[in-house]
Amino acid sequence: MTPQIEAFLEMMAVERDASPHTLAAYGRDLADAQLTLAGDGGLMAANAEAVEAWFADLSRRGLSAATAARRRSSVRQFYRFALAEGWRSDDPSRRLDAPKQGRPLPKVLSREEIDRLLAAAGARDAAAGLRLVALVELAYASGLRVSELLGLKVEAVRRDPAYLIVRGKGGKERLAPLNAAAREAVKAWLTAREAGLKPETPDSPWLFPSSGRSGHLTPRRFAQLLDEAATTAGIDPGRVSPHVLRHAFATHLLEGGADLRVVQTLLGHADIATTQIYTHVATDRLAQVVQQNHPLARED
Repeated sequence: MTPQIEAFLEMMAVERDASPHTLAAYGRDLADAQLTLAGDGGLMAANAEAVEAWFADLSRRGLSAATAARRRSSVRQFYRFALAEGWRSDDPSRRLDAPKQGRPLPKVLSREEIDRLLAAAGARDAAAGLRLVALVELAYASGLRVSELLGLKVEAVRRDPAYLIVRGKGGKERLAPLNAAAREAVKAWLTAREAGLKPETPDSPWLFPSSGRSGHLTPRRFAQLLDEAATTAGIDPGRVSPHVLRHAFATHLLEGGADLRVVQTLLGHADIATTQIYTHVATDRLAQVVQQNHPLARED
């Protein structure tokens, strides 16, 4: 980490209020560029040809288009800062073209696989099973992001609401519906939760408390629990994650005939283009159903 990179990261933290996660990503990206360009004098001395060669090499190293795009952004912002500080008189990254990123279709579980996942979650020991069932039911019924789900306060569900008021990205509020199955799962978990609170977390405000630093269950731990349940259910764990439950919520709504604008609102998407990807998944699924079940589609 050179003094110039450290100064850039300090500026991002102080002036742009970058999060620790963002700063760590910038630091890794710039450290990689600095190391690769060491033979050309590093970031501060490399010319445009060297920087372009570094960028072209990212794909040959197997990095995804998304990762390459992020590293390009990090380096370009660093060079803009270097220009503003007078450390360089040129920007060697100015000709870097953003890599084309194809948007992959999201992984989706079928309704039958959701049922199997819930059965496997409920088969866990007592309170652990009730907690995991509540997590899965809530995620699948409401389409909550994992941060929104794990950040729920116990008071938000204490009175058995039919919907939750969620503050999502950008501080925007939206309604998240809860079906009967999710509400019953939450009530069962609340009973077990209050009976089993540990002495170190007697007054935890979180619906899914933990003795860890955050005070509530972490996304990593939730993902681990889902992996275990998926294995028990005979589902490839690579196809299951907290975010996949959100995908299933959206896709199954569209398969059932829900309006795209309604699904956009429920997911909290600012741009409907983000929601439209689910129409492709739903269409592929419907085409598969027709192919498998329509008599004229079958081969004799």
